[in-house]
Amino acid sequence: MEIVLSLIIVLLLVLGVVGFFRIKKKFSLEKLNIEEEQRRIIEAAEIKAETLIKEAQLEAKSRLLEMKGSFDAETQETREELKKEARRLSKKSEKLDQTEDLFIQKEAELHGKEAEINEKLEAVASDEAYYANLVEETRKELEKVSGLTLEEARELLLKTLEEEARHEGAKLVKKITSEAREQADKEAKKIISTAIQRYAGDFVAERTVSVVHLPGDEMKGRIIGREGRNIRALEAATGIDLIIDDTPEAVILSGFNPVRREVARLSLEKLISDGRIHPARIEDVVERAGKEVDLAIKEAGEQAAFDLGVHGINPELIKVLGKLKFRTSYAQNVLQHSFEVAFLAGVIAAELKLDVKLAKRMGLLHDIGKAIDHEVDGAHAIIGAKLAKKYGELDCVVNAIAAHHEDQMPTSVYDYIVQAADALSGARPGARKESLENYIKRLEDLEKIANSFDGVINTYAIQAGREIRVITESGKISDEDAVLLSREIARQIEENLTFPGQVKVVVIRETRAVEYTKK
Repeated sequence: MEIVLSLIIVLLLVLGVVGFFRIKKKFSLEKLNIEEEQRRIIEAAEIKAETLIKEAQLEAKSRLLEMKGSFDAETQETREELKKEARRLSKKSEKLDQTEDLFIQKEAELHGKEAEINEKLEAVASDEAYYANLVEETRKELEKVSGLTLEEARELLLKTLEEEARHEGAKLVKKITSEAREQADKEAKKIISTAIQRYAGDFVAERTVSVVHLPGDEMKGRIIGREGRNIRALEAATGIDLIIDDTPEAVILSGFNPVRREVARLSLEKLISDGRIHPARIEDVVERAGKEVDLAIKEAGEQAAFDLGVHGINPELIKVLGKLKFRTSYAQNVLQHSFEVAFLAGVIAAELKLDVKLAKRMGLLHDIGKAIDHEVDGAHAIIGAKLAKKYGELDCVVNAIAAHHEDQMPTSVYDYIVQAADALSGARPGARKESLENYIKRLEDLEKIANSFDGVINTYAIQAGREIRVITESGKISDEDAVLLSREIARQIEENLTFPGQVKVVVIRETRAVEYTKK
């Protein structure tokens, strides 16, 4: 058994050795094959590299030939252009040479003419001296003959010419003024009548209410409250004084600010209708009434702008505009007046083929300063212009506001349109009221201005101060002087008085011949 195992081991060893040599031989053959394959790949790569190098050289030569051809073509064009430029410069040089020769020739001619002019100037100077001596001798002779010196004769001549010029100027002014006034009156009447006819607004102006009616006199005690605590609370909350006197069933509200007075009126009416009147309730009602008035102010401003088709106004400016609902001027509601002015300005602008919306905007905002003029010093026109500028209105709108009472000089036709519309709205019958004292004072001032002129005998203010008739001395005032006198009186009235609309100045000159019969 051991022998068999030994034989098997020996056999396995022999087989292992034989297998090893076979594997070694196989690896040797594969290595030889790999080396042969590497050699072939290297040879193929070398051949391909040589081919690529040759192709690259051929490509480079081809590109070089193309670039050379392109360069030669561009060079040829440049050469041609340079040749053309050289020929042009040569021609220009020839023309410059010719021009230089011409200038030299002209210069020689000018020198010759200058010499001739100098000779003529010398001759003129000689003649001037001769004629100056002749004029001096003639002047002395004239002074001797006339008995007047040169200055006296000049003054006499200037005075005569001044009188003649004044006379002719007055006639010309009269003629031009008559023609212009006739044409202007005709056109103005047409435009104004059209504007007035087209405005169909309500002429009854809303007035500020300052009296609250009570259901009975016993309500006065409830409003006053225990030891006056209710009335003190109401006055403190509204800033308005309540006057409870012997007037039956009425309480008078006294205050400068119309908006606060409206808040007080609404609050008092709510308290009266509710019946619960005590300090805490008063504060609550006043606060709610203030909100209602603010809302009414905003709605009034928005409604006015909407009705006129004026858009894009700053919301804060709309609120200020709405405050005009509670303001009056000569008993005319200012918001209603502004609405009228805007409409009339729009109609006038339409007749003149101008921007209607711009004219309406100017008219609507022209009195905006009256909403705050008690809070800020200055004329309401200037205050309104600053306010409009603050809220982004156009410069032309700002200037129209400032110029509607000529606090600032008008700069455009729109400024005059707003002035005319403002005068139309304020001067129409029933629009405004004024005290008797102011009315009489205005008539006296008109007559005083007219009587201050030389040659005026008497003056009469008629038609509620809208016309003034001036009676003159026929011996001192001629027909031409009457024209100038009417213009000067009108100018003085414009400078010294404030008035709505226009004042017509009529100068009357008449000659009366008187003769008595004999028996």
